[in-house]
Amino acid sequence: MTDFWRSIILGIVEGLTEFLPVSSTGHMILVEPLLGIRDGRMESSRIQFWKELFDIFIQTGAILAVVLYFWRPLWRLTFHSTARVWHEHILVKLFVAFLPAAIIGKLFGDWITENLKTPLVVAGALLVGGVLIILIERVVRTPKYHTVAAVPLQIALVIGVAQCLALIPGTSRSAATIMGALAVGLTPAAAAEFSFFLSIPTMFAAGGYSLLKHRHELASDQFALLGLGFAVSFVVALIVVAAFMRYIQTHKFTPFAVYRIILAVIVLIVALR
Repeated sequence: MTDFWRSIILGIVEGLTEFLPVSSTGHMILVEPLLGIRDGRMESSRIQFWKELFDIFIQTGAILAVVLYFWRPLWRLTFHSTARVWHEHILVKLFVAFLPAAIIGKLFGDWITENLKTPLVVAGALLVGGVLIILIERVVRTPKYHTVAAVPLQIALVIGVAQCLALIPGTSRSAATIMGALAVGLTPAAAAEFSFFLSIPTMFAAGGYSLLKHRHELASDQFALLGLGFAVSFVVALIVVAAFMRYIQTHKFTPFAVYRIILAVIVLIVALR
């Protein structure tokens, strides 16, 4: 398979899975070997490009889709905020929620990349996450916060702490933050919106840091592959975000939990046979 098609397929996978509670990182780890990206069958520098730069950088394409889709509420909350004190402003809440994962990621990011990006870890996280989604939906009954603007600073911090779980491949940043938000009293729509807003600083920071870290190792043709993957993930993610926001108005997250559990079982069977 050519790098051109690898870039397109991985861009589609990223766009499809980034904002659904099914783990984009987990899917990338599972799909990459099917595309010939594996140890022993590819030069180490090329493996590093696909696994440590490409799959992180193209997340910024998906995030750009979020910015475009939510630009009106983002603009209103940022520049026409009704917050009476500084800590009620959306930017302060997002910054506070962003910090826990940023700190933990900086301290343990390399160790996680080297030790946890395996099919077995992904399968375990998919399975546990699927069960937790079902449990949280059954336990949580009466939401307290119906809009992102109504979320207090301390609740934003709790959601940010929940986001740290997404550092485990297969957990899903979307699942961790949405389920964390549901657990502390947000409505499904507000939980999804806050999760998407929080993804903007989190994933732009991750993509920018990864590009900066590996910039001297990039060959000229790899810039084109990054651009292609970025564009594909942007287009696909824009469609998925719009469909997902309509879906959660009238549906539960249970189908995503069932999908996670079925996929986890399949991965475990394949990995352990």
